[in-house]
This record gives sequence, C-alpha cells and structure tokens, in this order.
Amino acid sequence: MTIPAAEDASLASHQIRDALRTAIVEHRLSPGTKLSENDVGGLFNVSRTLVRAALQALSYEGLVQVEKNRGAFVASPTPEEARQIFASRRLIEPGIVREAVARAVPADVERLTALLDTEARLMDERGPDARRAEIKASGDFHLALAAIGGNHILQRFMEELVARSSLVIALYGQTAVSSCGHREHRQIIDAVGRRDADAACALMLHHIDHIEADLDLRAKRQADLRAALNL
Repeated sequence: MTIPAAEDASLASHQIRDALRTAIVEHRLSPGTKLSENDVGGLFNVSRTLVRAALQALSYEGLVQVEKNRGAFVASPTPEEARQIFASRRLIEPGIVREAVARAVPADVERLTALLDTEARLMDERGPDARRAEIKASGDFHLALAAIGGNHILQRFMEELVARSSLVIALYGQTAVSSCGHREHRQIIDAVGRRDADAACALMLHHIDHIEADLDLRAKRQADLRAALNL
C-alpha cells in the first residue's frame, strides 16, 4: 500500500520526536542543549518543517522549550518546577499503585520482577551508558505499574511525569540514590504481590520523597547532538 505524502510526513515527524524524546529521557541530551532545526533536519535528512513539528510536540510534553528568536532547547526545569513535578507524582502514583494492587495477576508481578532484575544488572555495570540505562529502567518500573492499573489517561500522565522527572534528575540529581531506589522498588513489588494496597501506597510515597531528596540543584554538562542521537 502506498502511504500518502501527508501520512508519510507525519510518520517521519513522529520518528524524530521519538528519537529526541528517548535521547532526553535517557540523559543523552542534557537540559539546555540547543536543538537546531537545521542540525536535526540534517541528521535525519528531513525538512525543517518536520523537525519543527517534532519539537512542538515535545514542547507540549514539557521536554523542549521553544523560545522566540532563539530556537528550541531541551527544557531546564527550575527548582520550583521540579517540586511541582514531584508533588504531582505524590498525588497521582498512590492511586495508580492502589489500582495496580487490585488488578495485578501473577504474570504482572513477574513482569515487575523482571524489570527489577534488569535494574540490578545495570547497577553492577559501570560507565555513563549503564547509568542512563539504569535510570530508564527505573522509570519503566513506574510506567509498568501504571499499565497494570489499567487507566489509560493516568498512563499518559505518568509518561509525561516520568519523562519530566528524568529531566529533573539529569539537571539536579546525584547517583547515590540508585541502590536505595532499587530496594524500594523491591518492597513495592512485595506489597503488590501480597495485595497490601496501603503498604504499597506508603512505600511509593516514601520512594518519591527519597528521589526528590536526592536533588542537589547542580546543572550538568550539555551533550553533543549527533552523539546523543547515535547518528
């Protein structure tokens, strides 16, 4: 089947958006990195119009900031925005966890455990790539809980909150929280497995508090656009 030009262009724009989004979430593109339409278009061999559409979509998610006469940049959340992101997670995630506890079947617990095993393996590896993958795996754990909960609207909210949390961690976070976060994920899985919703919610709130307490307000170095996109 021949794909109409409009659909083909939309697909290309989505692919660019997904590539940039992944690079941002995995910390290969640091907060504040300039996303030149010409540079991105050249890397993907597409027009600036398609790049502009991808950047606009990312701006709606809060991952990219578009500034008049300056261009687009990976968003740099302020300390106040960081606090609001984690305040939002405290409001939303206990409800997600409660629904996950009510709906979880043994296969769901196994899936969460598999994600935790991936986390543990990455913690034993060294280097920035392993650290980025570990942070992504941690976010995937929270998204998996949202998927088990079954509320698609809340899943979309969590996708944005996890992505924006990743930006905050890239900008302000330290590395000391990893092992503690992994242990807390294990405790949450155990509570889900025994269908203890109150304990799971309390553990999730403690976990979110722990992540926020790790923020140190120090910005990180910007990355090269081509290297971050693996092009």
